[in-house]
Amino acid sequence: MTGKSHMDGTTLLKKKAVGRIVSSINAELVTRRSFRPPKCRAFTHPFAALEEDHRYRFHIHEEAKKRLSRIIDNRVQRIVGIEDADASFREKYCRKRNIGIVFSGGPAPGGHNVIAGIFDAAMGANPENRVYGFLLGPDGVIENEAVELTADVVDAHRNLGGFTMIKTGRTKIDTKEKVSLSRKTCKDLALDALVIVGGDDSNTNAAFLAQEMMEDGVQVIGVPKTIDGDIQVRDEDGNVLCAMSFGFHTAARAFAAEVSNLCTDSSSDVKYWHVCKVMGRVASHLALEVALQTHANMTLIGEDLADYIDKERLIRSDYKDDNAYGITLRHLSRVICDGIIRRAAVGKNYGVLVIPEGILEFINEIQIFIIKLNTIIADYNRTHDTDFHSSFPILEEKLEYLRGLARRSREEGTFSVWNSRDDDLFADVPEFFQEGLLIERDSHGNFQFSQVETEKVIIGLVKDYLKILREKGEYKVGIERRYYRKTLQAAGLDPDRFGPVLFRNYDAGNFLLVEKEIFSQKTLRQVFEREKLLSEKEDVPKAIRKIFDKSVPKFKTQLHFYGYDGRGTDPTRFDCIYTYNLGLTVFTLIANGATGQMAAIKNLEQKFSKWEPIGIPIAPLMNMEERGGKLSLVLEKSLVDLQSPAFQVVKALRENWLGAVEDPDDYRRPGPIRFSGKSEEDRPMTLALNAISG
Repeated sequence: MTGKSHMDGTTLLKKKAVGRIVSSINAELVTRRSFRPPKCRAFTHPFAALEEDHRYRFHIHEEAKKRLSRIIDNRVQRIVGIEDADASFREKYCRKRNIGIVFSGGPAPGGHNVIAGIFDAAMGANPENRVYGFLLGPDGVIENEAVELTADVVDAHRNLGGFTMIKTGRTKIDTKEKVSLSRKTCKDLALDALVIVGGDDSNTNAAFLAQEMMEDGVQVIGVPKTIDGDIQVRDEDGNVLCAMSFGFHTAARAFAAEVSNLCTDSSSDVKYWHVCKVMGRVASHLALEVALQTHANMTLIGEDLADYIDKERLIRSDYKDDNAYGITLRHLSRVICDGIIRRAAVGKNYGVLVIPEGILEFINEIQIFIIKLNTIIADYNRTHDTDFHSSFPILEEKLEYLRGLARRSREEGTFSVWNSRDDDLFADVPEFFQEGLLIERDSHGNFQFSQVETEKVIIGLVKDYLKILREKGEYKVGIERRYYRKTLQAAGLDPDRFGPVLFRNYDAGNFLLVEKEIFSQKTLRQVFEREKLLSEKEDVPKAIRKIFDKSVPKFKTQLHFYGYDGRGTDPTRFDCIYTYNLGLTVFTLIANGATGQMAAIKNLEQKFSKWEPIGIPIAPLMNMEERGGKLSLVLEKSLVDLQSPAFQVVKALRENWLGAVEDPDDYRRPGPIRFSGKSEEDRPMTLALNAISG
């Protein structure tokens, strides 16, 4: 205790110094808000126009031609700067407009800068322009819940993460009633344009609204947003038009910083395997970037697993369908076990494993379950007054319903999505995983991988198999030769007398592996007696027991999920610049009369001076996919390209990063996101590598 008098909290808060220390306005926030991102060259001129680029071709689906006839012939549009515009162009470009903006789906870092870019461009063209933000996502459009965005509001959110300015939501404007209400909202606000910032479903929505609202004179522009990085656009010839959706870089860096910390922890405490699940339901882009950023010991890439064919089983079988011999959960667990065993053999019974959230979707047997259950649930919901999960609230009731389907299939001899074989296989799945596979689907009818303990499923199998391998004596922790000799010599024992019997590789190697047949204290004694190193009355020397105990591995895990924290992270400088220029692109498309286009920046993988703002037609990108148990016309998600330089580099470095050697692990420290300073990277590593041609 000191002689100073003590003040209570209320009194302390009256002091200015205390206020400065605990204020929510800190130096980082001030720096972020004051940053004004550079503009692409096209936006450094007083005006910008559109030029159709006929070099790019798309394979157009017949259903898209039929349902999106008004915008199906849209072309890629290049944005070019204009120094001197004639009177008619100037009048069109600068006329007063009302623009509405809505965020749709999960947050992604950089969304506020899309608004800032639109707002700055709109006010620069005509100070009488009005920009409205719809509250809580598409519901705000349907219910006409909007606020006018002012300079003060926009400035308060520049370069900050989240969608807090106007919030977001997951409602889809996908019925005649919702479209009618949305049309009324646009009319009531006298909107000239509606901007939809979202993922693949949201941009799909943008295309349909552009089709529906063309006669009303309302332009609709989409903006590619998703931290998963699965909105990437290439034309039919493979030309990259949009290399990555915004928010990806920030989320990947946020996850990588945490995973890197676990690499440090793992190699410090040397007793845990950290299993890190990162977001990415359909594609593994985030896992790939995290692998590059951190050099984690093992990273699973779903697309790579889906490409696997068990050639040995295929050769042995008369049934020559490659798809029947893809990766299985059991085989995947064996692959992971192999890496764990090899690291343990060189004294590293610890490490970091990264898996994408949707890894199970790439495993054939699980994918079939998911497709069948999605169909069953969607069909039930369409044909009953209540939904599947309300009708069967507990697991046993759901299982009984499935058993009923299997019985009907067997007794009536009719085709059923769920048959007896399905029911038998499902019965072998652990109960917690059965529950996971039967959880409620999201608003789009998709299986919610983030709600399933994917890592628990995989690690459960790994633990079971490691136990078998430990009992067989194949899973051992390598004992450093120096430590072994020191321990025995300290006990007055001759290391060279016991070593050849105790270890299988005593004549070579720095890390010694106990013989496979020695897997317990009992077998240790038996071997020593057999080799005449002990008599029946002698005890195994304490030093030998100590060495043996250290060779017996204890597989301890810590499970982690990285998702929502990455969505709310303040954006990297890359995402700040990217999204601001996306906002400028949006306004330019609107000012030039475009609709049914997605704002994009071409050449993102190049240095900033080569970035080119463009408008990409959404309708030609659409394909038929299964959603909610039925085929729907949607924007296709982009998966990891296994031929890309980024993946090929990760593939080539896997063995090095596994670190199953005596040398220290090759962990990389990406560090936290540094908004200021010269050490911050200027683009995702994935893009930087993919920019390198052979």
